[in-house]
Amino acid sequence: MGVGNDPRYRNVMCFEPFPFPACTDEQTRRIRDLGEQLDKHRKERQVLHPDLTMTGMYNILEKLKSGAPLTAKERDIHEKGLVSVLKQIHDDLDAAVFAAYGWPPTLSDEEILERLVALNKERAAEERRGLIRWLRPEFQAPRAAAKPAQEEMDVAPVAAKAAAKKPAWPKALPEQVQAVRAQLAARAAPIAAADLARAFKGARSDRVAEVLTTLAALGQARVTEGKFAAIVV
Repeated sequence: MGVGNDPRYRNVMCFEPFPFPACTDEQTRRIRDLGEQLDKHRKERQVLHPDLTMTGMYNILEKLKSGAPLTAKERDIHEKGLVSVLKQIHDDLDAAVFAAYGWPPTLSDEEILERLVALNKERAAEERRGLIRWLRPEFQAPRAAAKPAQEEMDVAPVAAKAAAKKPAWPKALPEQVQAVRAQLAARAAPIAAADLARAFKGARSDRVAEVLTTLAALGQARVTEGKFAAIVV
């Protein structure tokens, strides 16, 4: 949820309704081990290089994912943070989590969200029948209240609020270019034209694609495998 323009974490909305995978013991160990590797790698690199920041490492990670070339300064961060190793750990962790859910690793962000919401509803129905999938049964179950812990995700009000905040698609080309550039700059990962079009009211995906292609031709955006990202100068 947000307070003003700032996001605010609430466990009852973000954590408690989240449908974690029903892992086997082996899957749990694999995910835990990779999480510990990730934490250890980042801490070790920052101890060796006190000027190295998490933001810096993850900016380079995003560039590696997009295939964009690195500047001299970015190559220095890459070497200090061993960001290729960081990327491999994240890739392995993503694959382990997908395997725990039993989902293909090629799902888009939108498809992942759809599956999580559907799984949340399944879990809520299970809990109404008395089956609760505790993450830590030895700690949680004895303290359980009669009320099920897995409340259903109330995504409708959030979705409606987000839709209400969508900016209208500008009519003039200069404003369209400015609006698309701003959307790209605000995103941490590359995005397809059709997905970006949904950020506006009344935008056609083919028109957004034209603007994105123009920005790429002007050197103000990069495109990789059909997805666009801003070029930070």
